[in-house]
Amino acid sequence: MRTTQTAVRLPTETYDRLKALAEQTGRTTAYYIREAIEDRLEDMEDVYLAEKALERVRRGEEEVIDSEEFWSGLGD
Repeated sequence: MRTTQTAVRLPTETYDRLKALAEQTGRTTAYYIREAIEDRLEDMEDVYLAEKALERVRRGEEEVIDSEEFWSGLGD
């Protein structure tokens, strides 16, 4: 796996908690930062894409069907 280095600024309290967790578990702070990002990234992507889709619906650029039509179309 190819990796890229980046930097983030954290509140001191958050970093202290992160550092304590890393020390207690024998892992690195980078490990926990990476885990937190990977854990939340998909959720954040889903929210962003849903917001964009809702904007398109409100502008009339997306077709909207009711649930009955949706479920009946699955049987085709």
